[in-house]
Amino acid sequence: MKRMILSACVAGIVAYGGVVAYLAHFDHATAPVLVAGAATQGDPTALAAFNVIREARCDYCHAAKTDLPFYFRLPVARQLMTRDLDEGLRHFRIEPVIASFRQGTVPDEEQLARIEEVIRQNRMPPTLYLLMHWHAHLSGRQRDAMLAWIAQVRRDHYATPGVAPRFAAEPVQPIPETLPVDSRKVALGQRLFFDKALSANGQVSCASCHALTHGGVDGLVTATGVFGQKGPINVPTVFDAAFSKSQFWNGRAATLADQAAGPVMNPKEMGSHDWAQVAAKLRTDPSYAVDFQAAFGRDAIDRPTITAAIAEYEKTLITPDSRFDQYLKGDDTALNDRERNGYALFKDVGCSGCHTGVALGGQAYEAMGLEGDYFAGRGGALTDADRGRFMVTHSPDDMERFKVPNLRNIALTAPYFHDGSVKTLDDAVRQMARYQTPAHTLSDEDVADIVAFLRTLTGRYDGRTLADTTP
Repeated sequence: MKRMILSACVAGIVAYGGVVAYLAHFDHATAPVLVAGAATQGDPTALAAFNVIREARCDYCHAAKTDLPFYFRLPVARQLMTRDLDEGLRHFRIEPVIASFRQGTVPDEEQLARIEEVIRQNRMPPTLYLLMHWHAHLSGRQRDAMLAWIAQVRRDHYATPGVAPRFAAEPVQPIPETLPVDSRKVALGQRLFFDKALSANGQVSCASCHALTHGGVDGLVTATGVFGQKGPINVPTVFDAAFSKSQFWNGRAATLADQAAGPVMNPKEMGSHDWAQVAAKLRTDPSYAVDFQAAFGRDAIDRPTITAAIAEYEKTLITPDSRFDQYLKGDDTALNDRERNGYALFKDVGCSGCHTGVALGGQAYEAMGLEGDYFAGRGGALTDADRGRFMVTHSPDDMERFKVPNLRNIALTAPYFHDGSVKTLDDAVRQMARYQTPAHTLSDEDVADIVAFLRTLTGRYDGRTLADTTP
């Protein structure tokens, strides 16, 4: 009996070793490769990082249509791996990163931040995966290689003017003092931003929902439009919107001009019926013809010129010189110990994996409830607004996925989340930890520290700190 048991154990070990050896060969033979002459081949830092991704086979779980190992076709293994693959694709897609290596282009800030997050937390590759793919275990040197590449890309492409050298590779950068704009279009856009003639009843302007004296929002759960109608979603701040890659929670507007056009025609927001009608109302004031002529070199009052002018004005609605910006520019006295610890926690917990870039957001779309079912916890029926980007793309992959909101001036923009369901910044931090990060729960002290850091993100506009003009 002992011999039989020993023989079975030996046979099992041999079989296991054989499978591991086969998988090592399969993993290396089918791994992503660089084409001849790829720019990455001449960059040792980038090449080392690509080789880490290749060795770990990140594409197994984070890329679609990958040639998977044989055991994926076995009944039990297939069931387990399908779940892991679905979760992997929901959390992160590696294809754009691999394409950047192959083409020599610059990865997005959010892609860099998500990779940095899992490397620093030592969460990838997962333990069960490593049981079958021994070679995929990342050494300290390999992890350092990934972090060195991320730092290099940030320093070369994302560091903003004035940042202290020691912070040039941070996931967050200081807001630039200004953006290039056409002053004549800005002046016209400012006038239009506050003009209620754009609305059907002459009582609602862009500023009605985006109050510049209230953090660029209206402070309501959801917006109130013409004739007192309630909108379906919380108003995002207009401040620093110029740094977002798209506009609206579901990203349906690619540019600021596209965003400016949406509310004017939305029946629940400004409620105008057509642009000809809007233009006719503006033309009743002869000075508008003069302003449009000065801004565009022609007397053309229509959707393209109206929205272009508003967009140009919104490029000036940026809020640099927060205390956090001063810290990033080298002023160590700008933050106290609690605020500095809050920033460290912000990164350690994984918040910076999504809230990255100068505006701490607006760079990507993320599923609401990556680590827990947010909508089940919230309760209530799902609305079209809850479906997020799915309403634009109609792809199941985008269900309940939203543009990551920017966190600049976040202390002034309650209530929070797309549904306006969270009243306080403390509760917003707790819920984000619960539903979006592996941390799940934070101590009261950690929450207080992160909130203290978030309050340092309040910037300056029109010569004053925003908090000074907020009721």
